[in-house]
Amino acid sequence: QVQLVESGGGLVQAGGSLRLSCVASGTIFSINAMGWYRQAPGKQRELVAVITSGGTTNYADSVKGRFTISRDNAKNTVYLQMNNLKPEDTAVYYCHAVMWTVVAGVDDYWGQGTQVTVSS
Repeated sequence: QVQLVESGGGLVQAGGSLRLSCVASGTIFSINAMGWYRQAPGKQRELVAVITSGGTTNYADSVKGRFTISRDNAKNTVYLQMNNLKPEDTAVYYCHAVMWTVVAGVDDYWGQGTQVTVSS
């Protein structure tokens, strides 16, 4: 079974830092883009950051200069380093990946989500 498992969420004060991790497991031939999305209560899910298999990154304007996405291809893992967190960063953060697997070919996969809460 192919799955994405996130970790690293929690409660932090404004100005603090957190690091999210997401590991892809299962019979995976290759992983294309990996990224992080977030969804705050009453709002739509939005892209936070994405990284291609070649290392090209893209960020939402709201997190540029504060968040850094990276990946370890050998470990099928993507990270999101979040610095200078603000209360408006509070949301459930979801890992996303486009993967080529033996089960479904090329398809989208989502993690279960991890809560990030930033107190003022």
